[in-house]
Amino acid sequence: MMNERQPITLEAARIRMADICARSEQCEADIKQKLYKLGLTSSQTAETINFLKENKFIDNKRFARSFSRDKCRFSSWGKYKIQTALAAKRLRPDEIAEGLSAIDENDYHAALMRTAIAKARTLDLFGESGRDNRMRLYRHIMARGFEPSLASEAVKNILRDPSLTSKS
Repeated sequence: MMNERQPITLEAARIRMADICARSEQCEADIKQKLYKLGLTSSQTAETINFLKENKFIDNKRFARSFSRDKCRFSSWGKYKIQTALAAKRLRPDEIAEGLSAIDENDYHAALMRTAIAKARTLDLFGESGRDNRMRLYRHIMARGFEPSLASEAVKNILRDPSLTSKS
């Protein structure tokens, strides 16, 4: 026996999406995807999105600011990686720029150094394979989305002060 789901009403979809948006910051693209999965038509989805925007449940700029700050603080992502993730969520360039500008410079530098030090602790930067490991560290920082100049500066700081990587 197949278990067929009852189609959701427009009002039930609005209430469900408003509840999701009230619990955590959501962007328009994520909510659209959820609405399509619920089986709403394009016009019903557009109507629901407009309702959520008008009632301030969805605000892509607010989402971009929150996402950027959280990814920097908690995941130690650099601006390039954050920018790519926001673009993947179909945010406009002005929304992405606003999100990136919300990142506190002190938090950003702290995230950079956390990333660099954590990786440096797993590598021998001064031994026989030191040069290769320094390049590995640089590439790791770059892969986390940090700018090349900042990655290079972080590696230099660690080399100047090896106590940063002491495992105490």
